[in-house]
Amino acid sequence: MKPDRKVFRRCTAISKENLINEEIRDREVRVIDTDGTMLGVMPTDKALDLAAEKKLDLVNISPNAKPPVCKILDYGKYRYELQKKEKEAKKKQRTTQIKEIRLSTFIEEHDVKVKANTASKFLKDGDKVKVSLRFRGRERDYKDKGMAVMQAFAEAVSDVSVIEKKPLFEGRSLTMVLGPKSDK
Repeated sequence: MKPDRKVFRRCTAISKENLINEEIRDREVRVIDTDGTMLGVMPTDKALDLAAEKKLDLVNISPNAKPPVCKILDYGKYRYELQKKEKEAKKKQRTTQIKEIRLSTFIEEHDVKVKANTASKFLKDGDKVKVSLRFRGRERDYKDKGMAVMQAFAEAVSDVSVIEKKPLFEGRSLTMVLGPKSDK
C-alpha cells in the first residue's frame, strides 16, 4: 500500500530559498538519499513517495541543474543548521567603527598627549580614528598652527597608527583619518 503523502507532509511553509515537497513543479528530479547516496533520476511523484515513506521532506537543493537535484532530509533540521552556521559567521565578523577626537588650534602639549593616549586605545581595539580640528573666528588666520597640531598628534600615535587620510581642510575644519597599524 502506498503511503498518503498529505498525511506525512512535514513542512508546509513556503520557503524563499528552497522548494520543498509539493512546491517542486519539475517532472523529473535527481534524488539524493539521506545518507548521501545517489538514487538517480526519477519522476517527482516517486521521489515524493520515497520521502513520505521515510517521513522526511523532499528539498530542491539545486534548482538550476538539469534535471534539478533534490535531497530527502528533515527540512526543519536543515534550516536550523543553516541558521547556526550564519550565526557563527556573524560572531567571527569584526565591524570597524570610526571614533572621533577633537582638537583645538591652541591646545597644550600635555592635552595632545592625553588625547593621543585615548586615540591609541581606540586604534589598539581595531577602530579607526577621525581627528578633527575646528577653526573658530580669528583662528582661521592660523591654519599653519592647526596643521602643526595635527602633525604633532600623528607623531604621538605613530607607533600604533597609519595615516589613511592626510590632514585636509573641509570648510572651517581640518580633518585626518588614522587607521590601526597592521602587524604583517
